[in-house]
Amino acid sequence: MSETKHSITLQPSDGLSYDPSQAKYWDAAALGKEVTRAFEICHSCRMCFKYCDSFPMLFKIVDERDQDVRNVTAVETEAIFDACFQCKLCEVQCPYTPRDKHEFQLDFPKLVHRFKALRHKHKGAKLRDRLLGDPDGSAKLARASFGIANAMNRVPAHRWFMEKLLGIHRDKLLPEFAPQTFERWAEGEGWIKEPGGEAVLFPTCYVQNNEPQVGRDVLEVLSKNQVDVRCTKGQQCCGMPAWEHGDLETLRKNAHANLDLLLPYVEKGAKVLAINPTCSMMLRREWPELLEGADRERAKQLSAAVMDPGEFLWSLRNQERFSTAFVTTPGGPVAYHAPCHLRAQAVGFRGRDLLRKIPGVQIESTIECCGHDGTYAMTLEGFEPSQRAGANSFEGMQEAKAQVWATDCPLAALQFEQHAGTRPAHPFSILARAYRGQAFPGGKRVDELPRAEENS
Repeated sequence: MSETKHSITLQPSDGLSYDPSQAKYWDAAALGKEVTRAFEICHSCRMCFKYCDSFPMLFKIVDERDQDVRNVTAVETEAIFDACFQCKLCEVQCPYTPRDKHEFQLDFPKLVHRFKALRHKHKGAKLRDRLLGDPDGSAKLARASFGIANAMNRVPAHRWFMEKLLGIHRDKLLPEFAPQTFERWAEGEGWIKEPGGEAVLFPTCYVQNNEPQVGRDVLEVLSKNQVDVRCTKGQQCCGMPAWEHGDLETLRKNAHANLDLLLPYVEKGAKVLAINPTCSMMLRREWPELLEGADRERAKQLSAAVMDPGEFLWSLRNQERFSTAFVTTPGGPVAYHAPCHLRAQAVGFRGRDLLRKIPGVQIESTIECCGHDGTYAMTLEGFEPSQRAGANSFEGMQEAKAQVWATDCPLAALQFEQHAGTRPAHPFSILARAYRGQAFPGGKRVDELPRAEENS
């Protein structure tokens, strides 16, 4: 296609690169060519109008500028990319991707990452982005406060100060910091073991620092199904919070440390079970493309072993050891939210499918973005857009008329608690509860169900 005032080639330019190990990835002029081409493809297609604000913003600007994407200014381009919160749903929806082997080779989320990586290289990171990009460091400081950090996060004056100083929205429901890490608990209970076994847990920084109980529930359920699962000591964040702001160096540093810990287990045949879908996506899809040298090859080896815990347990469902010895049940509808980053991995929603194994459960699924997406919903500029982006998911979960809600994503659970009034549990927490015989709101004992329902 020849270029005229209103015509831009849609074929990849010589600036195409999604690989930070290539020199042209860091070339601003090369990036500019790809930004113009991507804007032209997206403006011409307009399929992705319902996700983040990036696309509506782009379409509005172009419509006001004689339908010519070259009239989008540098300031406007930055705003368009900053509105992307990396849900990945546009890439899932897009027919022009490398994944689909389309000649256009368009991956909008990766283009956004490239833009932010180049900006980070030249301008560095804001204090807020450094803080949010290091969840392990922030949690360490919070634990040192002996609970004061949690208390202060509920004080309006302190939240006002945080908003002014850091740009963290004063009204955002923030995760609590656990007084004891998952790793310390696991070590005390004998879960830290030498390489071997069927699976090694990647608990994620959220489970490590904020909700260790989810990790305990995963271990309990896997043990109930006679899985030899083990834990390691010293794991770090997967790097996504840093990479959200273009900090590739931190991502690579964390990945290197985690590869050192996890690969000895993989080399002995173990699967790597990452509890948070964002983290499993990072280990499975992002590390092999973002790391360099020997670490890239090691990441490819690790990637082949990475699974979601539900995906792993579902693979055992036809084995004799798979346990259906549930004692209690929600005994009715369970509202299930499908996380965006599980959709991006195309591995199915096996946590949902496992919940169906509990007698009397009927799943009401919502497959809409909740809008939290990493740290985006915590920011001053992201809080309100994230609420708008998640509105359909809030409504969908509420319409299920269920007393028990579920999602595989712990940050999505926070978003639902704040904006929909109910905090979903991780599917493995629900399974663990049913195995233990703990009561559910409005639920029943399995032996109280009608025979047909009990055997369904």
